[in-house]
Amino acid sequence: MRIVALGGIGEIGRNMTVFEFDGKLLIVDCGVLFPEEIHPGVNLILPDFSYIRDRLDDVVGVVLTHGHEDHIGGVPYLLRERADIPLIGSKLTLAFVEAKLKEHRITPKLIQVKEGDRRTMGGFDLEFVAVNHSIPDSLAVAIRTPAGMVLHTGDFKMDQFPLDRRITDLAGFARLGAEGVDLFLTDSTNADVPGFMASEKELAPAIDQVFRTAPRRIIVSSFASHIHRIQQVIDAADRYKRKVAFVGRSMVRNMTIAEELGYLNIPKGLLVDFKQLQRSDDHKVVLICTGSQGEPLAALSRMANKDHAIRIHEGDTVLLASSLIPGNENAIYGVINSLTKLGANVVHKGNAKVHVSGHASAGELAYCYNIVKPRNVMPVHGEWRHLKANAAIAVATGMDPRDVVIAEDGVTVDLRRGRATVSGKIPVGLVFVDGDSVGHTTEDDLKERMQLSEQGSVTVLALIDPDTNTVAEPPELFIKGFACSPGDIKKAEAAIEKAINDAAGRGRGGRSEDPEAIIERATANWMRRFYNRTPAITAIVVDA
Repeated sequence: MRIVALGGIGEIGRNMTVFEFDGKLLIVDCGVLFPEEIHPGVNLILPDFSYIRDRLDDVVGVVLTHGHEDHIGGVPYLLRERADIPLIGSKLTLAFVEAKLKEHRITPKLIQVKEGDRRTMGGFDLEFVAVNHSIPDSLAVAIRTPAGMVLHTGDFKMDQFPLDRRITDLAGFARLGAEGVDLFLTDSTNADVPGFMASEKELAPAIDQVFRTAPRRIIVSSFASHIHRIQQVIDAADRYKRKVAFVGRSMVRNMTIAEELGYLNIPKGLLVDFKQLQRSDDHKVVLICTGSQGEPLAALSRMANKDHAIRIHEGDTVLLASSLIPGNENAIYGVINSLTKLGANVVHKGNAKVHVSGHASAGELAYCYNIVKPRNVMPVHGEWRHLKANAAIAVATGMDPRDVVIAEDGVTVDLRRGRATVSGKIPVGLVFVDGDSVGHTTEDDLKERMQLSEQGSVTVLALIDPDTNTVAEPPELFIKGFACSPGDIKKAEAAIEKAINDAAGRGRGGRSEDPEAIIERATANWMRRFYNRTPAITAIVVDA
C-alpha cells in the first residue's frame, strides 16, 4: 500500500492523504489552508490534485474524519472534477459537507457511518472508531488491506469529561493494536505541548464570569463549527436571561444544522433574530459571530473596522472563544486592538481560560502509542516542529527510530510486509483559490503582488525611433505606491534615455538589445541606487 499526503504535513491545514492499493485510491480528508499575509488576494489554498487527476475513476471514496474546514473545505473543488466520488463520514460531518456543496450546486453521493461500523470500499476494509475533538461526531479510521493495517486518528484528543460524553475509544485503539497496526498516522498539532489537555468543562467558570460581570452586550466570536463551545455560551446566556442571535452566514448555517440534528440544545425562546436584538436592552443581548481568526471579511473584523451593522460601543464585552491558528496572530491582535480602541473589553485566551485545544498533547500521544504499539509511525497534521516532537514521543515509548517516518507533502511512503519506507516523491504545490480562479494564480504572481504592495510600481513610456533604436522624445515615468520628487523623476528619465541611446550605439551594424529590457534594467538600477527600492517595473515602448 502506498501512502502520499497531498497536504497537511509541514503545515496546519489542507489535510488530504491518498492511500493506494491494487490500483485503487482511497482519500482521507480534503481540506483547505487559510491564506496568510504572504498570500494577498487569495481566498483559500487547496491541496494539489495533480497526482490523482488522471486517475479520478480509480478513487473509491473520500473518508471525512470530521467537519472542520481544514478537513472538508476542499471537497467542493475535488467534486468539480468528478462529482460522484462517494463521501464517507458521520452524520454531522456529512450534513456540513452537503450544505457546503449545495452552495456549489453539487449533489453528492453520501455514505453515512458511525463508530463501530465496518465497510468495504474497493480493496479497502474500513473500520470507524470514535474520537473526541472540538467538534462532535469525529472519527478515526482503520484501513485494512492485504498489505497491512493503517490507523489514521484524524484530529483527536482524550478529554475524559466531554460535553457530549463521547470519549475517544481507547479500548477500540487497544483492540486494533492487539490485531496489529502496521502504520499509525497520528495528529501532531499539540505534540510539543507537555502533559494532558484540559477538559472543555474547565472553561465554564471563565465563561460564567464574563456573563456575570459584563455590563452591556456580549459578543462571542468562535469557529462556525465549534458546537461544544457555542453550547456553553448558550447555556450561560440562558442562566443569565440573555437572548442570543447568530451573526454571519456560516455561523447561522452550521448552528441551524447542529440544532436540527440534535447536536446543539437551544432552550425555547432563547434564540431570536439579529434585527430583533438590535431593539433590546444591551444587558440582555448575546451575539455569536465568526471572525475569531481575524479574517478580513468575517463579522468580528468588520465590527472592529466599523464596517458592520453591529457597532461596538463603550462597555461591550467581546469574547474570543478560540485558539490562535499559527500565522494568524498579527491579524487577531490587530482586531483585538481595534475593538479595545472602540471601548470594548476583549476577553481572549491570553487573559482568561476561555479556550482549550481540540488536539492531543504529548502525554495523550504517549498514552496512545503505548496502547496501540504500532509497528511503524507517520506523524501527520502539523508543522515541522510538531512532526519532530511527535516522532520523539514515539521513540520515547520504545519505538525504533528507523520505524518512525517523518514525511512531507508529496513524499510517497510504501507499506510492505509490515515495514513502512520512503519510496520517492511526487511534485505537489499550493493551489490558490483567487476570486473565481482556481489554480491559475502562481506563487510568482503573489510575489509580484507583495512587491507591488511593499515597493510600489514604476511604468516607463518611451517613444523609440525604429530605424535608429534611439529615443524620439524623452521617456516618461509614472510612479505608484511611493513618493518621488519631480526633480528626481527628471534625473531618472535622463538616465533611461542615456541607457537606450548607449545601447543603440553599441548595436549599430548588428542586432541591438530589446528596448524593454534596457529600460527595465536602467530603471531598476536607478531606483535601487538612489531610492533603495525595488519596485515592479513595466516598460511600454511605442514606435515613433
